[in-house]
Amino acid sequence: MLAAQRRAAIRSLIEAEGALSVSDLAARFEVSDMTIRRDLDALSAAGHLAKVHGGAVAAEDAEPHHRTEEPGFEAKFLQQEAEKSAIAQEALALVEPGMSVGLSAGTTTWTLAQRLTAVPDLTVVTNSPRIADTFHSAGDSQTVILTGGVRTPSDALVGPLAVNSLKTLHLDLLFFGTHGFSARTGFTTPNLLEAETNRALIGTAQRAVALADHSKWGVVGIATYAALEEIHTLITDAGLSREAQQELQEHVDHVVLAQTTSARTTSAHTASEQPTPRSRP
Repeated sequence: MLAAQRRAAIRSLIEAEGALSVSDLAARFEVSDMTIRRDLDALSAAGHLAKVHGGAVAAEDAEPHHRTEEPGFEAKFLQQEAEKSAIAQEALALVEPGMSVGLSAGTTTWTLAQRLTAVPDLTVVTNSPRIADTFHSAGDSQTVILTGGVRTPSDALVGPLAVNSLKTLHLDLLFFGTHGFSARTGFTTPNLLEAETNRALIGTAQRAVALADHSKWGVVGIATYAALEEIHTLITDAGLSREAQQELQEHVDHVVLAQTTSARTTSAHTASEQPTPRSRP
């Protein structure tokens, strides 16, 4: 069964039954839990259902877009993996040896950190122990500064200690992830202390770059920490709707759409099927 067919069937089942678990769906379609989670991510992003812990419910049975829960790092890492990888690759192109770079805590910034270990002579500031460990494990080519603070479920160090440690720093670039973003609310998080810390991180940077896959569009956390107009660049993926792209371009100077490997392959395949133009006599 093709992915599109399976997702259509999942949508019909959840509309009929109201709610189903990941394990139940995996058993019905004889695929892995990870495959089902990706299907639910895609259906949720399209507004066809709402994801809940361990499964999904019909869209009308939940409040889509407004999310107050804060998923753990592992739970978020399994979502939109291909998109995060493509976004990280685009972000890597903005970094040059010798720069001072900030990385907020998050799975997309952690994915970028793995690539940045190959860039020499960086000074890296982060509020993520995982990101700091990534650089320390790679060797001593970079200088890493880890803020203090209280650790959140998403593995961020936040609070007054983190904010105070950032006040005197000046960075070339900051890359930050987000819980959600929209034209009305800007960039948001469900954690008030994380919002305060993210504001401080953005304040350190000459250029602030948001890394957010398309599933984050329209999601609203309880606290805004930056308006769209406050950032210099947004790197998202080509799964973002055309309407959202147009709306973002009214507020953000530079919007970059990262192409996943599968999207590039599909585009190349589609192009190869186009008829060869005839030369004019």
